[in-house]
Amino acid sequence: MRIEKEDLCIRNAETKDCVQLAEWWNDGSVMAHAGFPLGLGTTAEEIEKSIATDSDDSRRRLIVDYLDVPIGEMSYRNKGDHIAEIGIKICEENYQEKGLGRICLSLLIRELFRMGYEKIVLDTNEKNLRARHVYELLGFRKLRINKDSWIDQLGSPQSSVDYELLPEDFKDHAEQSNRQ
Repeated sequence: MRIEKEDLCIRNAETKDCVQLAEWWNDGSVMAHAGFPLGLGTTAEEIEKSIATDSDDSRRRLIVDYLDVPIGEMSYRNKGDHIAEIGIKICEENYQEKGLGRICLSLLIRELFRMGYEKIVLDTNEKNLRARHVYELLGFRKLRINKDSWIDQLGSPQSSVDYELLPEDFKDHAEQSNRQ
């Protein structure tokens, strides 16, 4: 997959991205919202083995480049029955809260619906209010809150929120300029 818009590019993760992914995934400040305040403790080699199994039909890890610099990651996974599960992290703090995530999500969702998916699902930490706001702006419908459904690395109970998006509810924000 390769989606380009102005200075943004969403592309398949490659071997050359594994060191950057390991840096982000091992950074507790980047991974805290996902329940890993101590990071994942993974290696570039482990990530390389994992992305080698990616395919458009099953699962794909993606890199978000802005001005030709990696700033974050996205992913989608085929859950069957024309349902895709997605995720996103704008990992570089200087590029957060600038509307880039909303544009990237719109571009990915647009492409997934074009590929034949009929529903997009995701979950997020209940406390991740910034992400929840973006998902709801895009038309995602909250299905449920899973209270104390998992324990983070520090032993704290966490709750998650499940969302779904159907094509008729999608509010596309991709046409907003990404020039900051």
